Amino acid sequence: MSVLTEFKEFAVKGNVVDLAVGIIIGAEFGKIVNSMVTDVIMPPIGLILGNVDFKNIFAVLKEGTVAGPYPTLVEAQKAGAVTMNFGLFFTAMISFVIIAFSVFLLVKAMNQLRRSVEAKVQTKAGPQ
Repeated sequence: MSVLTEFKEFAVKGNVVDLAVGIIIGAEFGKIVNSMVTDVIMPPIGLILGNVDFKNIFAVLKEGTVAGPYPTLVEAQKAGAVTMNFGLFFTAMISFVIIAFSVFLLVKAMNQLRRSVEAKVQTKAGPQ
């Protein structure tokens, strides 16, 4: 069997296609969650905490070509400053928690469905 034939056989198997679909949907789901966190969750939290913009919570480790202080992270980066971006990290952590919890709920639902189907199959099969 040629390498090309083996590759075609591998690529069209159900598990590979399912995996590809899962990766694509997962990437898009991540974008949705990131937008939800950045655009929906973080602004009210920032407002409650006194108009804090999490995108601009950073520490300057080394000044850039233009001396600080830098009012925004974008300005610090344009000046070439080396920064530690705490706000972006905090936002990423919240996104991760939401994605992890969503995946947990999905896996939990799939496991319940699988157990339900297995129980029905065992009931129909009867005692052996």
